Amino acid sequence: MKAITYSSYGNPDVLEYGEQPMPKVGPGMVLVKVKAAAVNPVDWKIMAGGLDQVMDLQFPAIPGWDVAGVVESMGIDSRQFQPGDEVIAYGRKDYVHGGSFAEYIALPERVLAKKPASFDWNESAGLPLAGLTAYQVLNRLGLKSGETVLIHGGSGGVGSLGIQIAVALGASVIATASEKNHEFLRSLGAEPVAYGEGLADRVRALRPEGVEVVADFVGGNLQATLAVLAENGRHASIADSDVEEHGGEWMWVTPVGSDLQELADLADSGKLRVEVAEVFPLDKAADAFRSNMEGHTRGKIVVSVDQDS
Repeated sequence: MKAITYSSYGNPDVLEYGEQPMPKVGPGMVLVKVKAAAVNPVDWKIMAGGLDQVMDLQFPAIPGWDVAGVVESMGIDSRQFQPGDEVIAYGRKDYVHGGSFAEYIALPERVLAKKPASFDWNESAGLPLAGLTAYQVLNRLGLKSGETVLIHGGSGGVGSLGIQIAVALGASVIATASEKNHEFLRSLGAEPVAYGEGLADRVRALRPEGVEVVADFVGGNLQATLAVLAENGRHASIADSDVEEHGGEWMWVTPVGSDLQELADLADSGKLRVEVAEVFPLDKAADAFRSNMEGHTRGKIVVSVDQDS
């Protein structure tokens, strides 16, 4: 099969396009023919060696954890899906090796969910990691209808989905972004505020009593978070471990197919959308990585693998 690999840590220049062996499909596994895979910052951070202390990696490594595709076959005692089923997954495994930037990927069936019927392949590929991150953070924090949540990084992939999930839960949302993205935040259902100096004052002007929940999806916001939390408020970050020293939770997303199915159902009910910024062919995945590394794109960057069949 065709795949993108790297055989040493480095920048996108280490990525190579070529032939790789078909993945083995063990008990409880499903072989998925990949239609699209989304790029996430964690992909190039791993490639650069940034997670070498916490994650094992086997070279040559195929990067990518977000995937949308069609079930090709099942392993022994795999019963949840059938060949031809359209599925999505956050396909993180115990070590980095056989990722989604390939024509095929083998995954445990427990991490799969049915593809949203209302999404195309590119939108579907952009949902799993970012959507699960937002969903699991907000659920861990126990966000309820009628509460107000402040979302740091509202225009990013995780933040934009977090806004929509919070709105679907019946919460009020304040979200940070640069001025150019404020109209985008309003379209998602959030009250926008500019990030940077004076953020806490701007949030307090909207909610003098403070906010019940803060979800930090970018990092570097602990001081502002603590300044706007209401009494007994809850907060979490996916990027700043220091929150644990101040009563918050430091979280990383977990592959859970049932959670992902909740998001797919939200999408099909019209309450969730994924914005796709750019689409690259598989052999141009290095350019997709470079675009994601620039950090200025609103929406997901997707690699199209095989959407003609």
